[in-house]
Amino acid sequence: MSFGLPPGPNVGTQLKALRRKKAQQARQEKAATQAAAPTTSTELPESASTVSPAPTVAVGPKVCAVNDDTVQRWFESRHWTAFDFQKSVWQAMQAGHSGLLHATTGSGKTLAVWVGALLRLAGLPASRAAATRVMWVTPMRALAADTTRSLNTAMEGLVGVADVAQLTGDTPPAERTRIQRKPPFGLVTTPESLTLMLTREASLSALAKVQVLVVDEWHELVGNKRGVQLQLAIARLVKLNPALQVWGLSATLGNLDDSMRILLRPVNADQGRTLVQGALNKALQIDTLIPDSFEHFPWGGHLGLRQLPAVAAEIEQSASTLVFTNTRSQAEIWYQALLDANPHWAGLVALHHGSLDKTVREWVEHGLKNGLLKAVVCTSSLDLGVDFLPVERVIQIGSPKGVARLLQRAGRSGHAPGRTSRITVVPTNALEMLESAAARVAVQSGQIESRYSPEIPLDVLVQHLVTVAMGGGFKVDELFDEVRTTEAFAKLTEAQMAWAVAFVEKGGNSLSAYPDYQRVAPDEQGVYRVQRKDIARRHAMSVGTIVSDTAMQVAWLTGGRLGTIEESFIARLKAGECFSFAGRVLELVRVRDMTAYVRKADRKKATVPQWQGGKMPLSTELAHRVVALLGEHQQGGAPNPALPELQALEGLLAIQQRWSALPSPSTVLAEYYQSKEGHHLFLYPFEGRMVHIGLASLLAWRVSQHQSGTFSIAMNDYGFELLSAQPFDWHTLLQGGAATQALLSDDDLLEDLLGCLNASELAQRRFREIARISGLVFQGYPGAAKSARQLQASSGLFYEVFQQYDPENLLLQQAQREALEQELELGRMREVLASLRSKQWVLKTLPRPSPFSFPLMIERLRETVSNETLSTRVQRMVAELEKQAEVG
Repeated sequence: MSFGLPPGPNVGTQLKALRRKKAQQARQEKAATQAAAPTTSTELPESASTVSPAPTVAVGPKVCAVNDDTVQRWFESRHWTAFDFQKSVWQAMQAGHSGLLHATTGSGKTLAVWVGALLRLAGLPASRAAATRVMWVTPMRALAADTTRSLNTAMEGLVGVADVAQLTGDTPPAERTRIQRKPPFGLVTTPESLTLMLTREASLSALAKVQVLVVDEWHELVGNKRGVQLQLAIARLVKLNPALQVWGLSATLGNLDDSMRILLRPVNADQGRTLVQGALNKALQIDTLIPDSFEHFPWGGHLGLRQLPAVAAEIEQSASTLVFTNTRSQAEIWYQALLDANPHWAGLVALHHGSLDKTVREWVEHGLKNGLLKAVVCTSSLDLGVDFLPVERVIQIGSPKGVARLLQRAGRSGHAPGRTSRITVVPTNALEMLESAAARVAVQSGQIESRYSPEIPLDVLVQHLVTVAMGGGFKVDELFDEVRTTEAFAKLTEAQMAWAVAFVEKGGNSLSAYPDYQRVAPDEQGVYRVQRKDIARRHAMSVGTIVSDTAMQVAWLTGGRLGTIEESFIARLKAGECFSFAGRVLELVRVRDMTAYVRKADRKKATVPQWQGGKMPLSTELAHRVVALLGEHQQGGAPNPALPELQALEGLLAIQQRWSALPSPSTVLAEYYQSKEGHHLFLYPFEGRMVHIGLASLLAWRVSQHQSGTFSIAMNDYGFELLSAQPFDWHTLLQGGAATQALLSDDDLLEDLLGCLNASELAQRRFREIARISGLVFQGYPGAAKSARQLQASSGLFYEVFQQYDPENLLLQQAQREALEQELELGRMREVLASLRSKQWVLKTLPRPSPFSFPLMIERLRETVSNETLSTRVQRMVAELEKQAEVG
């Protein structure tokens, strides 16, 4: 079996290996002859149907009977009882169906599909055992390691041998060689490693023997380009083995039918398809850590650390706690704050995020699994289904910003059937208490965000063409039909396919003179292959769709690594300056070969790195639920006792109603306020930060077409501010009549957005990602990686060349489309404009900023005032507003 591994041993070693293989086969045949005849199958308790006659699973030299009775005895030996949804999966898999299992986190999804695969494949003869039969794809390496352990435990209990291996970017070369020489029955991998297997022609015969493909945490992949990459890989595997069974696992999907269709579209239509919805109601406790007091005029995240003593007290009450933050910077800050406040926790509290070195992360994961750590401050690096049984509860710092994310993180506690999962939200400002209450209501009503596949991302297709050309080659018409079996490329046209092939063959219209971009070529039979070894090597090192800013290693001056940090942050530091990283205060000594060499500093405070993508937008579902709660509160009556967050906010909401109004599902709130700075308009669509960026720019542009003026814009997840030096007649424009309809019209929406925004800059930003995925820009070999500035310059050069000499380049068009769809959410913008046109507008003139408008003013001030000065200024403004609130 070959999975893109190093070349085989010398001839002498091969002969010895051949003798060992023949001897092993002889032992297997002898064991199979002596094996007892299979017995008839029995039913599992309460099972609706029987399974196939008692088969055998052949693993290496062992042949073991596995049937429903075997499974039942193993479950009883562990004092377990099979759930109905697990039995449904076992029956569907034995019937040859593919499907999607959606069940609560920690309810036994992994065991359901793994046991189903063992039952399904139990009839393999011993002579065919030496091949990987089950491929298990996970989105994270940490999850891959945990899954490998879980599958081996179950297999050893049922079959008598553990024969599951892990193949990811972390797998050592010796282990890769072992997998090549002795293929495991099950292989746990990632989408990127699976794609790498497809680049090796020698791997195809081995991949054709895979009978079951399992995609874990499907919700993490379905809506992005990694999911598209996996869709293409599944289509290729189905081409190699038309009988391939595919199963997906998920706990947090809102559109189950769509998600299953996306996953299974390439699968043979003759197979049955089964959606299994786990009916197990796992106990889930969601609460909010409400502060004793807070300002009625919220701003920023200042409230978070003020709750440090309360968070520490909650941690003290539990044996093991995960403290989730939304950003790595926030994780660094909270970890250090917890240790400073509780020095006796040294060695009991740890830090975990994606920028830390692998050895550090593995040490933390080991400590969690073995109950050695009292608390771990982490990010989404521990979001997914890693099994940490000792964890009793989860604390979420700040709003989770989405229902699915809340459920996912809550499931990290009580991660076993029958145990309660508990998550406590710690608001970092007063309005986040609204989000916490809204999330709990959404969970109770089963309202979870939906996810959909990207459509025709040609950069992923270009990469796939080179992958397939390396792995045996392709004929255009055959690969076109294969690619169109995926959801992402179902609408791919012949012209688009022809362009993509010409692009990888000749570099398109503008790169045909450069041999490095002539990556594939047809042979005499019309099969496109990669001819040059250097191109193949570069492509193998660039496989994948995960694109991030260039990271620099952080290493001790005396040896040893701490992790990685974005180059843009290190570039701002001088030798001798200090920063906080990996829970330590470090002094930068020097930068060499993309490595920042550091030593421990004596200071207690230092600059905290800021990673890109720090602000997480509020999901549509959660935003709409917040508006619904505000509408219910506006109707009057006593606060809902089931929502203590609204009870705590009663004073703030009362001030908002007295000075202005509250939004509701049927109304749109707008506020006008005049200050020394100028004329402020505040609008509250509650549609999330990304939509508000485009909506604010659009309204400012359209208004300025009729009256000249300049606007400053600020936005958050609830609304946005337009500040102008000149007055505008907002009462006429927003009275809800013809003027409002024209202002909010979706006629000429695209043209207006292109006019009001720097669309070229947005498209160029998207093109940087597209250039890397499509292979136009190579990030460099290990030890000689290119800097972020070099990569930006390279992608920018391609962008300019295509604009000038190849304006019809489809990658250029894709960048422009993605800028509108992803940066500005054009489709959702149309829906928002239609919704705003249908609602009643409420415009209030304010004598002073309202509790809702105040954080928008601070967002704008934050861009021009340093943190220390800002804090002092805000405190003065809050104190004045609080006095006015007391007066009424």
